[in-house]
Amino acid sequence: MILDALFFLVMAGLNLYFWAIIIAAVLSLLTGFGILDTRNRVVWTIGDFFYRVTEPALRPVRDRLPNLGGIDLSPLVVLLLIQAAMLLVAAIQGYMIRGGVYF
Repeated sequence: MILDALFFLVMAGLNLYFWAIIIAAVLSLLTGFGILDTRNRVVWTIGDFFYRVTEPALRPVRDRLPNLGGIDLSPLVVLLLIQAAMLLVAAIQGYMIRGGVYF
């Protein structure tokens, strides 16, 4: 029962971070194309929140990727890493269930 809660919390956290990166990327595109005005206080606050939440994961990936001009592939790489982590957590949970270690 405790491990169920732990695995649920890990998967929920990874899922929330997955969606935060998608929202941050969309907000970045919308502000870059001038659709959203960052002079609006609400838009700026939401954009700043998602920037601060996602930047610690995106910055190291950006530093290691080659410069492709104006194309930023770091959200895609981080999303793939999150998906891999979700698969790993699900596999660990399955192995624990089948191995009888799950209580």
